[in-house]
Amino acid sequence: MDWVVFGIAAVAAVAFIAWGVIDPDSLNAFSSTALNVLVRDGGWVFVIAATSFVVFALWLAFSKYGRIPLGEDGEKPEFRTSSWIAMMFAAGMGIGLMFFGVNEPLTHFASPPPGSVEASTDEAVGVSMATSLFHWTLHPWAIYSVVGLAIAYASYRRGRKQLFSSAFVPFFGKRASESVPGRIIDSLAVFATVFGTAASLGIGATQIAAGLQQVGWVDAIGDTLLVGIITVLIAAFVASAVSGVAKGIQLLSNSNMVLALLLAIFLFFAGPTVFILDIIPLSVGSYLGDFGGMISRTGAIGGEEMQSWLSGWTIFYWAWWISWTPFVGMFIARISRGRTIRQFIGGVLLVPSVISVVWFAVLGGTALSQEREGAALSEAAGGEDQLFELFRNLPLSGVASVLAMLLIVNFFVTSADSASVVLGSMSQRGSTRPGKAVVVFWGVVIGGVATVMLLTGGEDALDGLKNTAIIAAAPFVIVLLFMCMALVKDLRSDPMMLRDAKGAEVLEQAVITGTEEHDGDFQLVTTPVETDEEPTATSAGGKE
Repeated sequence: MDWVVFGIAAVAAVAFIAWGVIDPDSLNAFSSTALNVLVRDGGWVFVIAATSFVVFALWLAFSKYGRIPLGEDGEKPEFRTSSWIAMMFAAGMGIGLMFFGVNEPLTHFASPPPGSVEASTDEAVGVSMATSLFHWTLHPWAIYSVVGLAIAYASYRRGRKQLFSSAFVPFFGKRASESVPGRIIDSLAVFATVFGTAASLGIGATQIAAGLQQVGWVDAIGDTLLVGIITVLIAAFVASAVSGVAKGIQLLSNSNMVLALLLAIFLFFAGPTVFILDIIPLSVGSYLGDFGGMISRTGAIGGEEMQSWLSGWTIFYWAWWISWTPFVGMFIARISRGRTIRQFIGGVLLVPSVISVVWFAVLGGTALSQEREGAALSEAAGGEDQLFELFRNLPLSGVASVLAMLLIVNFFVTSADSASVVLGSMSQRGSTRPGKAVVVFWGVVIGGVATVMLLTGGEDALDGLKNTAIIAAAPFVIVLLFMCMALVKDLRSDPMMLRDAKGAEVLEQAVITGTEEHDGDFQLVTTPVETDEEPTATSAGGKE
């Protein structure tokens, strides 16, 4: 156990829970003030950083560093490409897609980003889908790819512990994980993961509550119901994490992809099939066409209206993805041993992005089609209700609603299980088998933080989740920017790069010498040197 990392993160998280229980009004006031200051004065950092990660990832993929393997020279990939893609597919799905797959396209259609297009028009369809893909494709997965690459390279190429601080060895030396800056970085990673996972749990809880109301199992949604749902979900996670024999829960957790596929197929055939197919090229084209405008949205144009929109959408997303980087980054690092940097970035950017395009086309396309036909889904009581209102207009709505709730529960149990293991690993110096007590502790803390985040949001619980996630992730964006610099410094001293540089230098010098001494008619041979100087290639004359 690393008591420093564990202690700092645990005390901070528990203090947050205690603050929310003792004086929720004070916590709410603080988070609102902190958010306003952060978005007003520091929102540009999130906007620039997120796009910088995209550029950085693509540069690495196409640069000379792209052929460096995440392992020893000549090492084969640990998993077959098909298995690797399947696991990447699993990482690309989650509670967020269940909620925002319907909510985001609908919201941007009914209320487009400030200064863009008129609401509820044909143009708004393209803008709504482009904005949704902007938040769910290249940008988030570029953030994940940078972190996953840094961890995989440090672990498999350099033989270091699977910790965030291991990526900073170029700055802090071989004992980076034991240094004060390294401990702070690992503590921030734990803290950010707790709040990012808690935000997902809170979103899932609100959507499950809406589903229960939709199928008639509860009459109204209140704080008591939300807390009860979170408690049940945490209990399910604890049973899965501790017993090791909860086969039913494990079976449900492993069936995520099957259930997601079934739901997508049902909506594709029961919904507006042709419209869904039509919206795929429209979405991709609008995304590419509007890309420049979307990456440059700041409060400089639009004032407070734009700042408010950014805090509710783009900045929230960038902060949310950043808070998930320790969990997702470590996951994709663990399954990518033996891949080259170019293969890694290509797979991480493309596979989940394609999945998101299809998912938003199916869910978002169905929702937009119903909205355009007068269903008024955007006027539902809350974003958590919209998915189930969509089902109401389709056959087998009750079955679909139960399937969706089961899928959300599955996503949470799987995500909480994995996130808690990662938290335990980071708390225990990178151990691949963290103690069950530590794993359960972090699972319970995630539930407590999610509860407080929901309750401090007041009538709009989602605002509480968004606000706290942005604030918790703010320091970590700086960590990721420095991680990029540390990774480049590491890559420059990679054995493969050093060999290439030395080979080019020796060859160039040998050719110059051979040309000068033998009028260009020479061959190269190697001979051992008897001095302390670096070995060099020498030239030999003669026609052979």
